[in-house]
Amino acid sequence: MHLPRREFLRLAVCTAVSATAPYVAGAQSYPAEPVRMVVGYPAGNASDIIGRVAAQALSERLGQQFIVEDRPGASGTLATGVVAKAAPDGYTLLMEVVTANVMNSTLYPKLAYDFARDIAPVARLGEAAYVMVVHPKVPAETLSEFVVYAKAHPGRINMASQGGGSPTHVFGRLFCMMAGIDMLNVPYRVSYMPDLLSGQVQVVFGPISHVLEYIRAGKLRALAVTTANRQAALPDVPAVRELLPGYEASAWYGIGAPRGTPNEIVDTLNRTVNAALADPKVNARLADLGVVAKPTTPSEFGTFIAAETEKWAKVIRAANIEAE
Repeated sequence: MHLPRREFLRLAVCTAVSATAPYVAGAQSYPAEPVRMVVGYPAGNASDIIGRVAAQALSERLGQQFIVEDRPGASGTLATGVVAKAAPDGYTLLMEVVTANVMNSTLYPKLAYDFARDIAPVARLGEAAYVMVVHPKVPAETLSEFVVYAKAHPGRINMASQGGGSPTHVFGRLFCMMAGIDMLNVPYRVSYMPDLLSGQVQVVFGPISHVLEYIRAGKLRALAVTTANRQAALPDVPAVRELLPGYEASAWYGIGAPRGTPNEIVDTLNRTVNAALADPKVNARLADLGVVAKPTTPSEFGTFIAAETEKWAKVIRAANIEAE
């Protein structure tokens, strides 16, 4: 049967629309069921705590549960791998510790996924300081006193970390390199906090949200924050760069999705996150955790991730840091 050209084109368009209709409708009605947000660190870790704040805000605004699922292990690469392989339908998201994710790109060249290729940037949540804290028995009240003490005891101060190549390790190594001191890295697969509180390890560069209450309770002593400026949560604690000009190490948090997730879903999530970050209650909750909200578009978030990848690759190579 021969169809007139106009009729043929009409049928072709109708067929294309009908084929994509369920896909478009699914994106427009998103989310139609609970969404899981995968976190690469244990419950109680900074990323878990911040992820739960984000999940609650998304749940309240989108009318579906956003459920935090902790998948700790391998410096966050296990969780990232799970999300990279998930269906790109918006129902599996990654709670990104951007700093750790980009460091892993340099530290683990043979990962089963490519972070830049396989994880789409959705929304940046904000910046958080890490804090250099010591056990109260360490005979140093200030950062300069600690450097003097460390130089007098090379290799004898135990520095806890979440593993070789983790931000806790890299931030500490950068400090050692710039201060001219040597500390022994003690990597932990689980929480280092019990050993830090008992004094078995003496120092850690820990997320502010993880150590803040211990500082306030006098169980740990804060010597410096890692960000360029002092933090509102710890106004009397200096920045490392006040002693070591040029030092700056921030943790960044955000949300990612499997590459190929529909733009409509990514935009919905981005708008919702940004609206939540503008909410005084959400903002205050994050601020109490030491997180400064820094919303962006997905494109801006992607550009930022690329810049962070380049920055920390240079540090890791200069300090000869290897994953453990």
